[in-house]
Formats: sequence, C-alpha cells, structure tokens
Amino acid sequence: MPITADAREMQPDLARLRHELHREPEIGLTLPRTQEKVLRALDGLGYEITLGQDTTSVTAVLRGQASGTGTRPAVLLRADMDGLPVQEKTGVDYTSRIDGAMHACGHDLHTAMLTGAATLLAERRHRLDGDVVLMFQPGEEGFDGASHMIREGVLDAAGRRVDAAYGMHVFSALEPHGTFCTKPGVMLSSSDGLTVTVLGAGGHGSAPHSAKDPVTAAAEMVTALQVMVTRQFNMFDPVVLSVGVLQAGTKRNIIPETARIEATIRTFSEQSRQKMMETVPRLLKGIAAAHGLDVDVDYQQEYPLTITDEDETRTAENVIEGLFGDSRLARWATPLSGSEDFSRVLAEVPGTFIGLSAVPRDADHATSAFNHSPYATFDDGVLADGAALFAELAISRLTALAAANAPAPATATAAASTLS
Repeated sequence: MPITADAREMQPDLARLRHELHREPEIGLTLPRTQEKVLRALDGLGYEITLGQDTTSVTAVLRGQASGTGTRPAVLLRADMDGLPVQEKTGVDYTSRIDGAMHACGHDLHTAMLTGAATLLAERRHRLDGDVVLMFQPGEEGFDGASHMIREGVLDAAGRRVDAAYGMHVFSALEPHGTFCTKPGVMLSSSDGLTVTVLGAGGHGSAPHSAKDPVTAAAEMVTALQVMVTRQFNMFDPVVLSVGVLQAGTKRNIIPETARIEATIRTFSEQSRQKMMETVPRLLKGIAAAHGLDVDVDYQQEYPLTITDEDETRTAENVIEGLFGDSRLARWATPLSGSEDFSRVLAEVPGTFIGLSAVPRDADHATSAFNHSPYATFDDGVLADGAALFAELAISRLTALAAANAPAPATATAAASTLS
C-alpha cells in the first residue's frame, strides 16, 4: 500500500493526538505532559529512546534492517513541541485548557505528524538502508531548545553524525490549504533581541528642567531606530526592527527615573546582522548623551539565519512532487522574516526546512490569522500528508545515501588488481 494511503488510515489517530496536545500546551524547555504523550505514541515501535538531561526532549533512533554494505547512513527528522504564552480565542472544541497558554504556532501538529512518521517508518524498517533519528524538541519559542539537544548529542544519536536533516513547519496563513513551501538558501531571517534602559533622574512633571527625563529620550530612540534602518541599510538586504515594549512612569505628573525599550531585530545576511550589532548601540548612546542621560544597551544574538542546502531542498521537492504532484509545491522567491532554532541543525549538517499550509479549507489564506495569533487555526487535514512526507524523506534519502556509499563492484576491483 502506498505510504500516503497508510498515512490517511492513521489520520483519526493523528488528529486525536494533536487535540490532546492542543488541550494541554506547555511552554519552554520542560514539557512533561507532552513528553509523556510522545513516549506513549512511540511505545512498542522498536525505537531506541533517549530522554534529555536538561530538557524534556525525546530522541528516538530506528535501526533499518535492509541488507547493505558500506557505511550506514543516518537521517534526522525534527518536530518542535512547545506552545506559546497566548490566551486562545479560536473557539475550537479542543481549545487549550491551560490559562494563558496555546499552541498558537502549530507545534502540536508537528509533534503529531512526526509520531505518525514514526509508525510508518517502523512498519517499513525492512526497507531502510540506514538509521532514522527522530528529534522531538522542546523550547523552540525563544528557549533555543535545539542547542540543548545538539549539545546532548542528537546529531550523533545513531552512532555517527547524521547525513541529512529535515524539519517541517505548518502555517495558518500565506498559502492555500495543503501547499508545501520550499526555498534553497536563506529561508528564514536571523533573530536578535534588543533591551534598552534609559537612565534619567526623576522629578515633578511641572518642572522638567530640574529632572532628567528618560521618556522623551526613549521616544526619540524609537523613531531614530526606524530612520536608521532606512538610511544605513540596503533596501535589497532588508532589516526589520519592531519595538514591542515601551515602558515608563507610574503617573502623568511624575517624571520617572527610567524608561525601557524592547525590540526584535530580523536580518537576512550575516553582514547586516553584524552591522546592526555595531550601529544600534552607537546610535542609542549618542541620543542619550545628547539628552545628558546614560543608557544601558543589551543586544542579544538569538537564532541565526535558517539556510537550507540546495541539494537537500531539491531532494525534498522531488519527494513532494512524487507523493502529491507539483501543484502542491510552492517555491518561495523570498525568505520569511520569522526565525527558527532548526537553523542550529542546518548549520551543522546538510538539510532543509519545509513549510506546509494548514489553513482551513474554507478560509482565505490571504486574510487568515497568522501563527502566534490567539485566533490562529490549523486544519487537522494536513496531518497525514505531513507524516507521509516525513517518512518518505527518510526512506528515499537513506536509499540514495546507501547507494552512494556502496563499495565498488568486486569485478572492477579485480580488474584493477590485474592491471597493477
């Protein structure tokens, strides 16, 4: 039976698991209930399980049973598992039961799809020309869970470094339902965090000359940051800087001691990233000095650029077209300004990252609420296709890698020996 057909038979079970995960979202690096559900789904499938030491990660290795010679290849498949501190407002009947937490980015779908792939692969282990490493990762949403798992050895869990790695991410907007999205090269931006504390001197609002007002300086900084981006950076190598926090004061007639700014910064090249790290502090310190104030600037590098391997992306595109037809594939011309810690994996081994639209069938993908929104809705209907793609990527890539690693035929070796 085709792998897609087998996956479709699993659809009710995958939806059931996804709903269980959605009702109980967990945030950060410690996801005990989520880990328990994943382990239950993997039970009895023959995987070698390793649990995280610093996190509730799950690493599962399946040993292929296909006969072969040469080096055993290994392929990694990754799903992130954590939710977000968002109060859900979707109204679905499996709405989050955890106050202030929601699977607003679709990681519950990722987890369910990878458990589905685990079953499909276990049923086909006799066809596997190598080993498969499943990476169930906590803490993608700002906690750098991938770094924790890499440090604890997920890339070498099969006994040697994996040859290729694949991740998948669902979207609640952007593309029509069921569309797979790829892009070779830079696919997602880097992500950095900026925290600024303007240090002034408090006083009475009626006498600003006797105080040192941090509020007016902070307001100037917010505007100046936007102007700086448009005047010092190439528009064809974009930079996105968004201030999400601007805090100061307790009452309208009190000049506060401090003002606080927090911003996210997205860049699409390492050159622009480094330039931002130099330019932003210089600009803010200059404005503070002009106001006779001090400023503390904390610029934190977070996730690097997500850069996909061209050959691995082409491999994924071929598998998508083979399973679902070319009408289901969209090749992005430009990257997204979202960021991912799967970039850590892709910096270590060749691989690619695949988008999958989970926009409800009856919704307009151009106006649907996007990931991280309390109204973001993801359609269960993509679960079987995601599971099938994960599994087929592993099967086909291991076959190709095993063929490339196979020793030369004995006849050729003998002929070479005779000539010598």
